[in-house]
Amino acid sequence: MSERAPKGGRCPICGSPIDPALRPFCSKRCADIDLARWMSETYVVPGGGADADEDGDDAEATRGERDSGVPPYKLH
Repeated sequence: MSERAPKGGRCPICGSPIDPALRPFCSKRCADIDLARWMSETYVVPGGGADADEDGDDAEATRGERDSGVPPYKLH
């Protein structure tokens, strides 16, 4: 009988059969490699420009407006 990959496929880092406890990886080492790639921004999720409230610049201005007690629909 030949050794087959467990149901679910292969590790995206090294191609070895996955460990169900570490899915989708085969080992803690491969999971750590993947995490390091995300942390170093080797991997990125494509997207459009940042929303105004994501970068924090407009968040300060709108926070002050909200604290003034004026409903947001009356500010504009």
